[in-house]
Amino acid sequence: MGLPQIVEGITQAFDRYSANARVILLHASSRYRAVLLSHLLSDERRTIFYYALGSEDTDVRSFLSGFIHEVAEQVPSFGANINHVGFEDPTNIEALLEAFAQDLELLTDEPFMIFLDEFDRADVGDDLQQLLERLVDYMPERCKLVLNGRNLPRFPWLALMARGKAVMLRDAELITEDFYGMQAHDDAAVYVRGLGPGMVLTERDEVGGWEGHLPRLLLFFALERPFVTRSEICQAFWPDLNSEQAVNVFHVTKRRLHKALETLGMDVLIHDGGYYRINPKLRIYYDMTDFVALLMQGRLAETPQGRLQAYQRVIEMHQRPYLQGHTESWITARRQDYQAGYIEALCGVAEVRLQEERYEHALTLFQRAAQESPLRQDLHRRVMSLFAELGRRSEAASHYNLMRAELEKHDVEIEPETEQLYNQLMNA
Repeated sequence: MGLPQIVEGITQAFDRYSANARVILLHASSRYRAVLLSHLLSDERRTIFYYALGSEDTDVRSFLSGFIHEVAEQVPSFGANINHVGFEDPTNIEALLEAFAQDLELLTDEPFMIFLDEFDRADVGDDLQQLLERLVDYMPERCKLVLNGRNLPRFPWLALMARGKAVMLRDAELITEDFYGMQAHDDAAVYVRGLGPGMVLTERDEVGGWEGHLPRLLLFFALERPFVTRSEICQAFWPDLNSEQAVNVFHVTKRRLHKALETLGMDVLIHDGGYYRINPKLRIYYDMTDFVALLMQGRLAETPQGRLQAYQRVIEMHQRPYLQGHTESWITARRQDYQAGYIEALCGVAEVRLQEERYEHALTLFQRAAQESPLRQDLHRRVMSLFAELGRRSEAASHYNLMRAELEKHDVEIEPETEQLYNQLMNA
């Protein structure tokens, strides 16, 4: 097969797998990343805004200055909202993200991509890392963010994929398991289970002697990303301490982590090129990696039975939420990400049951999904519709009233689609 045919196949895979994603990573092990980029940029049917990061793109200010200048070459008005807010103050993240989103909204009415190339050239600072991560939730629906570099960016890829917002592509292959390249199964030296209170086992025995909960949570924090910075850890764990105090506590916590797992014969968390990461020599099983892999299987399944099997296993795994009982902000954020995957699995199984005309079972599953996320009105609409189809309009009305009370408690307005459905069901 010649190069043109190879590139065409990779391009088709890129379009297919990125259709529903917001962030697309061209994996560092891809052989044809540069050729694919050239092919995409030369396609006049695509709208791509390209920016190659340089060594100076280390913080919000330097990145936005360069990015605005580059994009303004194509759309001169770009950056007006960002410049109005100003990007000198990294703590003004919310206003900056809203302004960034407004500028992206005005770029074009067509679907478009923001392509950040050579992502590994910059030693991305925490403020810029936070901006780019959170930008995913602010970008217009028609916008996709594509990342390319020689290393795996330190995004929370597991969480993003659990929410269905990210994909990793290795040329024409969608990466569907072992996303950080460290997952072991039967031969694992340590088993880490995030669903539930958070358990760590070696040779099937639970690890004790943590000297507090922070060393154990530090392990989970590091497992969520391919790399982390010390300052990211300190900000997540000890935001109220000054830098020197936080660093001191971090080193104590890291020593306690290594002491708790000293029987492994190696340090669990290592320092590598300015970042901290899980030791790649460690054979480790992390249940959240398999949890996300099963979600990917469900999404890709070509038959209802295949989708059913994958999503049922997701439901079986998610008997309890991620790190149950902990309330740290980074944990609650991850918990919501994985909960979104659990809700997806409930709805996926419910859809199969509807095809099988097992309406009562489908109703129960949609009810469970709505209980997990009581502010998601699309789930409530499915419950109301099924109640009505089963001839239980009074229960549909009762469900609507309970939902409305819950929305009012959170100052959330009823969506027009919800109100319209309710009136339709009650007047039928």
